[in-house]
Amino acid sequence: MGIIIKDLIEDRIIKAVREAQSLGQIPIAPIPSEIVERPQHSSHGDFATAIGLKLARSVQMNPMEIAQRISQLIHTGDELSRVTVASPGFINFSLSEDWLRNQVNLILEEGDNFGTLSIGTGQKVQLEFVSVNPTGPLHVGHARGAVLGSALSAILEAAGYQVTNEYYVNDAGSQMDNFYHSLHSRYLQANGLSAEIPTDGYPGSYLIDLANSIIASEGSKFTNMAEQQAIQELGALGLQQMIIEIKSDLEALGVEFDIWFSEKTLFANSYYSDVMKLLKEGGYVSERDGAVWFNSSSLGEDRDNVLVRSNGVPTYFASDAAYHYEKFIVRKFDWVTNIWGADHQGHVSRLKAVLSALGVDPDRLTIILAQMMTLRRGSEIVRVSKRTGELVTLRELLEEVGKDACRFFYLSRSPQTQMEFDLELATRQSQENPVFYIQYAHARAASILRNANERDLDYLNSDGGLLQASPELDLIRHLVLLPELIASMSKSLEPHHLPHYTVELATAFHWFYDQCRVISEDLPLSNARLKLVAASRLVLSLCLSLMGMTAPDKM
Repeated sequence: MGIIIKDLIEDRIIKAVREAQSLGQIPIAPIPSEIVERPQHSSHGDFATAIGLKLARSVQMNPMEIAQRISQLIHTGDELSRVTVASPGFINFSLSEDWLRNQVNLILEEGDNFGTLSIGTGQKVQLEFVSVNPTGPLHVGHARGAVLGSALSAILEAAGYQVTNEYYVNDAGSQMDNFYHSLHSRYLQANGLSAEIPTDGYPGSYLIDLANSIIASEGSKFTNMAEQQAIQELGALGLQQMIIEIKSDLEALGVEFDIWFSEKTLFANSYYSDVMKLLKEGGYVSERDGAVWFNSSSLGEDRDNVLVRSNGVPTYFASDAAYHYEKFIVRKFDWVTNIWGADHQGHVSRLKAVLSALGVDPDRLTIILAQMMTLRRGSEIVRVSKRTGELVTLRELLEEVGKDACRFFYLSRSPQTQMEFDLELATRQSQENPVFYIQYAHARAASILRNANERDLDYLNSDGGLLQASPELDLIRHLVLLPELIASMSKSLEPHHLPHYTVELATAFHWFYDQCRVISEDLPLSNARLKLVAASRLVLSLCLSLMGMTAPDKM
């Protein structure tokens, strides 16, 4: 599992504060949270705390005096070599070099389990992401949520959660009706008949391809049917084919789902009617202007929201309410995270309000809003697809840059920020491309180990105490951070820290390789360094796996 050294240090600080309080050295006061950080300069140590500054006001003492008294009570143990105080009230911590060297053995002993944690305690977590209406192919904007969701799933599983990945198929409602009518028009046109695309329909050329594929398999039989029957039967075929294509594109991106949840089942299995009944019984529903409203203003919302339109058709909000009722009350997920596009921002508060009305703690629902992205090729903004004249599809992006580059670049920015995807950089075979840079580090490590195996070097039983050089110890310092990083990302739901960490790890490995000759005439030192290479290859592989990328042995 690996030790989370940051948590260990925090635990010792808290124990020292409580001991100082019990001894009367500092007055009793609440201990702040998040008290351990990484100093900006390595000369200040590996970790630091501003506990003296944070307690000064509440205990009415000089920050330096607080830091001095606490530092004297901190147990160093095997992990820490020094605990020092710095102005204006910091306590700095330096890791023991002996402890660092021993971590190389620990990493190799734990193997693929290094970094796995139990902080999730097996809680049932549902991740719902992508969930694009099956009315057209996935485009490059959809890929951002897809990559984010699949990476979060891997991180949460590593942290000890029981994760279900789910795609919500919006196969009911007006958008699907528009899709069915549009497909019917394209089908008639492909059979040489006159037909107009509906005003609110889908004019994309992909529907021409879809209509032609249906003609190839089914012929022109739908031209002889009554219009409504033809629309429904064609629509069912079109829906099935669109889902197949969406699944295929996502699999090519390395994204798979445990469940594809049909919106229609919300109505077929009475979840919608159950929710409406509960809301009415709770006094949260009213009828005005022929429509049914959710009285969300009574729960702090700015306005009420329509559940059922005056024509009797439920809104998407009503479907969302039924779907989340099914998630929390029927399937009993402990925690649900939805990844939505930024255009859904206005839906967040009303969904949390309806959960409150249903008796579900809204804090059990987390919604991540992924911002817009722009494609760029060098200095040129890519606005349209050369092939279709429409939005660039995910399939086209994958064909140009490949899965690994696609996943890395989408993950490298926080979803809360807009991003630019540089196609030119993503395909560059040089160290300027971070994908090439980190995969080359793994391939370089694998090549070194192949060389060692060809020479029958027994590096796994080597003396790690021989690792004394700064590049060696700096590399180990990076390796031991993975468990801490997984713990942090599982709490913050911010996987963009993983690609940045992996680049830093690759940089530390390349620096070690440039500064320390691995295989030399000094056999004991060579074996010790080979063991460090093996640990580095393992951690690089784990990082690439968490990001859903390949770990090449040759490049």
